[in-house]
Amino acid sequence: MGTDSESDGGGSAVRGLVLKAVVLLGGFLLFKRFRRATTRWDHARIVAESLSGEKFSRDQASRDPQNYFNLRMLTCPATEMVDSSRVLYFEQAFWRTPQKPFRQRFYMVKPCPKEMKCDVELSSYALRDAEEYKNFCDRPKDQRPQAEEVVGDIAEHLTTIYLSRCERGKRCLYEGSTPPGGFPNPWNGASYCTTDLAVHKNGEIHTWDRCYDEEGNQVWGAKEGPYEFKPAPASSVNDMFSPLNFPPKLQEDRRSILMKE
Repeated sequence: MGTDSESDGGGSAVRGLVLKAVVLLGGFLLFKRFRRATTRWDHARIVAESLSGEKFSRDQASRDPQNYFNLRMLTCPATEMVDSSRVLYFEQAFWRTPQKPFRQRFYMVKPCPKEMKCDVELSSYALRDAEEYKNFCDRPKDQRPQAEEVVGDIAEHLTTIYLSRCERGKRCLYEGSTPPGGFPNPWNGASYCTTDLAVHKNGEIHTWDRCYDEEGNQVWGAKEGPYEFKPAPASSVNDMFSPLNFPPKLQEDRRSILMKE
């Protein structure tokens, strides 16, 4: 018959094994939960929320004023489709004249089709009445076109970018581009255009639009690399991130290159 101390030692060993088993089981269940957490629609949500906000290319323009303007990119939720696709309103303007955007779009964000090797499909659409949507994100919510109006104002499809999660160790969260061959665009002597886009962990959006003629010569768009849009300082951001919003002197020819609709 063992002593009391031997009995206590055996009990402690059993309790230790039980505790270890509980910890291992808990870790396994937590791992499974995290694996389940990021669904196809979660990827779309992350991209939509990363695109949203006020961002500027100020730092890049300061480093390289010969090749980049200081532009303001502003994106915010507009509505949600019946299939849960998120619709964002997007506009770009020169930072000195934010009330005069030169580019306006609707973005539709949803998961890639299951048969495709990508995570998020980001499609851009024209607006039926661009004037009606100027400064949409800067207005009080009750002074914007409402959800049903937004759906009716989505015009022709322009292009689609297919985004995939970035490999571990890279700065970005998602990156992708338009399909091979780009998309037709006859503006300013071009025949077709391509777009590359990267969503970064620090809230930056890098976007590179390039357009080519029929011989493959680039006729407009940045040549040195993508535009780098960084989030505006917190003090200058309005309340677009409120939960209520998501149910939250350079040459004139260079300037004209950006005036694309």
